[in-house]
Amino acid sequence: MTTQIERPKWILYRHTRDFQLLCEIAHILKSYSQTGISKQEKERLNLRLRELGLYNERNSELPLDAISHKINQLSYYMFGYQVRGGNDARFMFSPLGNLLLDNLDDKEKAAKIFLTMLWAVQFEHPHGGTDSAFQLYPFRLIFKLLTDKRLDNKLFAYEVAYLVVFERNADKNSYETLIKEILKQRKLTNKEIADKFSKDHHAYVNSAYEWDYYVSNFFVSAGVLEKTEGEIICRLHHGNTNTFRKITKNCVTIPNSLRDYVTVLETNYPFSASPLQLDDNERLKIDVIKEIYSFYPAVLSAEINQGNEYGKLLELPKLIEQYSNNPENDTAYLFEEVLEEGFNMFYNVEAKRIGGAGHTDIECLYLSEKKKFAVESKSTANKLIGINIGRLREHREEIGGQYTIVVTPRYVPAAKRDIKGSPVVILLASTFAEYLYNCINRDIRDIDYGEFDSIISSNLGNDISKMVSDMTISKFSIATK
Repeated sequence: MTTQIERPKWILYRHTRDFQLLCEIAHILKSYSQTGISKQEKERLNLRLRELGLYNERNSELPLDAISHKINQLSYYMFGYQVRGGNDARFMFSPLGNLLLDNLDDKEKAAKIFLTMLWAVQFEHPHGGTDSAFQLYPFRLIFKLLTDKRLDNKLFAYEVAYLVVFERNADKNSYETLIKEILKQRKLTNKEIADKFSKDHHAYVNSAYEWDYYVSNFFVSAGVLEKTEGEIICRLHHGNTNTFRKITKNCVTIPNSLRDYVTVLETNYPFSASPLQLDDNERLKIDVIKEIYSFYPAVLSAEINQGNEYGKLLELPKLIEQYSNNPENDTAYLFEEVLEEGFNMFYNVEAKRIGGAGHTDIECLYLSEKKKFAVESKSTANKLIGINIGRLREHREEIGGQYTIVVTPRYVPAAKRDIKGSPVVILLASTFAEYLYNCINRDIRDIDYGEFDSIISSNLGNDISKMVSDMTISKFSIATK
């Protein structure tokens, strides 16, 4: 009897090989109202997919958890994220997920958008199940390998299964070590490769099956990889059944139409970047998740020529989040400008940027209630370490404002203590951007500030981000349970 050796590896989803199927599910899911998907609606959805020839269950029954698996796969591939509370589960589409669904008729654009979504997939993943010891962007690493001339710009299935999916981190040193291991393995005979796979049978049979049968074919159907069939090296016994899985020399390459864009993505968002930490002890987990799913790089807009007025509107929330981070200490004024535009999106708010020493950044008038308030933009590449309440009071008094909204990407806990008992609230830039994005995406033109004012007035001296996030989720997500 062979002893199973448990080796942690990447968890790669294997519930479908069909990109069209997943997109069809996303389309149907998006069409549901906020009341969500009932048990009966899930049954109808399964039947609809069968009618389209996109779903063919082996059994005559259509299990209800099949749709749940597909929703998990949508989350894995960054179509959107899931929020759970008690017995309630909701799904919020991401900006890139919405953009993909709007461009499925253009295969080249759709491939570039989906490739960008893959660039956002990180381990640890919010909905992926991969062990937290893995800290990297897995698909960035794979596409980086596919651009390496030393590997002839290709990867064989057995290399991914034996080496790549066991990589826990990605930096320049580990990358070079991986290249050496791949090149060394390419010199082995089929028998020598088969002997290596047989030493940890359980781990390798699963990794080979996930990549070679499911994920690589899924990526081919999405247009982000091309695949060439190769020889079979060996067959490994799978589990306690009479099933065997093939270890092959099938290989994948990047389509010519995507090579330049892969280089652009790698240059701006390298494989060696550090993923966001889900267990960040200074941030709510949901705020980290929202940041992960808000990935929407400017290079994509340029790549797909998204230059219409709708595209420009959608750019605003993205710029709010981008400029808030102030990566080179040169976007503070730009952050003020986009926040001014952001607050002017409310039909009943008039916002005007003032700025300068001794003044609030943005003076706002809530027209419906004849109420003034101040907005202070605090862009920072790290974390906001403190809030000067006295200075904010002076800025507020100058305009006759009733309260101040401090908008920042992140802050240390002490900053929250600074505002306790004062007419000041903190609002995370990503939370504000997400709310505006969803309003714009649904063509809501009469965006009402009243709900914001109600939340602020009831929570002075606090961070209102969770309340605004809950409002966004309630308005724009889809109940799935």
